[in-house]
Amino acid sequence: MSLHLSRRRLLTVGGAGLVLAGLDGPFRADPARAAVTTVDLVVYGATSGGLAAAITMRRLGRTAVVVEPTSHVGGLSTAGLGATDTGVQASIGGLAAEFYRRVYVKYHGGTLTPTSPLRMTFEPHVATTVFAEMLAEADVPVVVDARLSGIGRTGNRITELRTEDGSIYRGGMFVDATYEGDLLAMAGVGFTVGRESNDTYGETINGVQSRNTHQFAYPVDPYVTAGSPASGLLPGISTTPLAPPGSGDDRIQAYCFRMCLTQSANRIPFGKPPGYDPIRYELLLRHIQAGYAGPYFTTHSIGGGKTDSNNNGAVSTDNIGFNYAYPTASWAARESIIAEHRTYQQGLMWFLANDPRLPASVRDSTARWGLPVDEFTSTDGWPPMLYIREARRMVSAYVMTEADCRGRVRATDSVGLASYTMDSHNCQRVVVNGRVRNEGDVQIGVPAPYPVSYRAIVPHQAQCANLLVPVCLSASHIAYGSIRMEPVFMILGQAAATAASLALTGNLAVQAVPVPALQTRLRQDGGVLEWGSSGEVILDNAATAGITRAGTWVRSSSTGGYYGPDYEHDGNVGKGVNRLRFRPSLPTAGSWTVQLRWTAHANRATNVPVDIEHADGLITKTVDQRQAGGQWVPLGTYPFTAGTGGSVLIRTEDTNGYVVADAVRLVPA
Repeated sequence: MSLHLSRRRLLTVGGAGLVLAGLDGPFRADPARAAVTTVDLVVYGATSGGLAAAITMRRLGRTAVVVEPTSHVGGLSTAGLGATDTGVQASIGGLAAEFYRRVYVKYHGGTLTPTSPLRMTFEPHVATTVFAEMLAEADVPVVVDARLSGIGRTGNRITELRTEDGSIYRGGMFVDATYEGDLLAMAGVGFTVGRESNDTYGETINGVQSRNTHQFAYPVDPYVTAGSPASGLLPGISTTPLAPPGSGDDRIQAYCFRMCLTQSANRIPFGKPPGYDPIRYELLLRHIQAGYAGPYFTTHSIGGGKTDSNNNGAVSTDNIGFNYAYPTASWAARESIIAEHRTYQQGLMWFLANDPRLPASVRDSTARWGLPVDEFTSTDGWPPMLYIREARRMVSAYVMTEADCRGRVRATDSVGLASYTMDSHNCQRVVVNGRVRNEGDVQIGVPAPYPVSYRAIVPHQAQCANLLVPVCLSASHIAYGSIRMEPVFMILGQAAATAASLALTGNLAVQAVPVPALQTRLRQDGGVLEWGSSGEVILDNAATAGITRAGTWVRSSSTGGYYGPDYEHDGNVGKGVNRLRFRPSLPTAGSWTVQLRWTAHANRATNVPVDIEHADGLITKTVDQRQAGGQWVPLGTYPFTAGTGGSVLIRTEDTNGYVVADAVRLVPA
């Protein structure tokens, strides 16, 4: 197939067309002239998953084009989500791992290699640059401001998609990589929106969940005039009584903008947006007056003196209850919803920094922050994309559920791993016993990385035989809360393109692609499809059991290569006082190989003592934490009893730098 693209309406990198110097500019499709583009793979949605799919297809020697309905390229990875939600970092493979390794090289220098560390925190412009370079190297054309208006079909196959400017994109295979699932819906593929009941898939944490995270810590009156139900409810509070736990509904978790903030002297102060209404923040005011002292938003450092700032607390950046219509709305209605979210969140920051009813400490601490002048320059420092945490979800032959996340079932047709917490932000505000309460927030960890089924990214064949869906994949609400992370979208985007190439080679429906051949190619390209050898036991520093500490340990994620959500260090102080012990629970007695993991850096200690307590006694090993970071380092094979009799103790006596405690792994010998 050939690639025909109008140069005037094409955003490309390298080769013909516009040269992509940055993705933060006002790129626009040219409506003056319709064009017909013919490629092997048409990707709708320039999210991280969509870019991964197109780059993969080009690397496989085929043609591809990315068609993006907005002017933004890179999805949330370039729109403020710079503190990547990773779960177990070592489960990230393939092109996704390459992206994060490239980020590391941008910050730390050196030459990119397959063993370069991964850096999961980054400024938006750095992620933009990395994607731009990867697109340029693969010569991937990206068309922006090209909204889907229709499709062509022959039987159960899409033949073309059409955009509002009259352009046509034809291909043998199609990928819907949007956060909304617009292409799959237009193609007649089955989907759902909202929360299933627990009974639907035999789950325990789906549907209505009234929990204590991101919850009101003090009683807050819900009425416009406190104590007067006749005055009506404050904005955003549901008039519907709280349904029984586990009940299904059409509500979705809240959206927000992932702000990039700075305390730099030349920051952009928080402005008062048009349409500002102080009643929108009355709940927060009352919560503060009742005694709540923050935090009001997160300030996760990403480098360059900047943050990825997210929701934190009962009333924060999440605009709870104002997004229900978004997933299936028209573009005009979506723009209105996005504008409402922008006004709310900009107003929130102005309120916190300026409202005289607030304590001076709140106003002063907020006003020390502002928007950076060198990020999102075309939108005055404000993120260009709303965080669509959840919209449509496809319903296919395999629905990922809580059982997959917990490891109770394991898909045999794995095309990648997910490992993040089952995470849903709040879905509604309700009145309970005369007080306002948030509902829907769930944060339940998963025991280990788990496979994502190939069947979960392809629809039923009768519905469409040449479409793959790596973003709005087939999953229950709560399982999607774990899977919906940017690294996983890239992993699944790579898998989708690889499957599309195999389908073209064999003239197959995507449902008929031989999974062993697909898995072989994914592994060849660095994919991680399985987790753990038979019977191994891993204990991470973030575990809630099996870890004991003495002294003070600091959690961090600033240096890549760690296992789990983060690692800990001793702050290079408290030598001899700071200690951390791993006490894993072993299923059987026998010989086990002990492996330790840490993150390497020039400031680490070279002489860290590690005591291994086993069935025959105690042995001390010394490890150099300036070397061999981001991998499992064997410390020998020893006899252990079943249970928790053995341990691995990291000590800090006389160490000559920072001491890191990350994770221990025991493998049956």
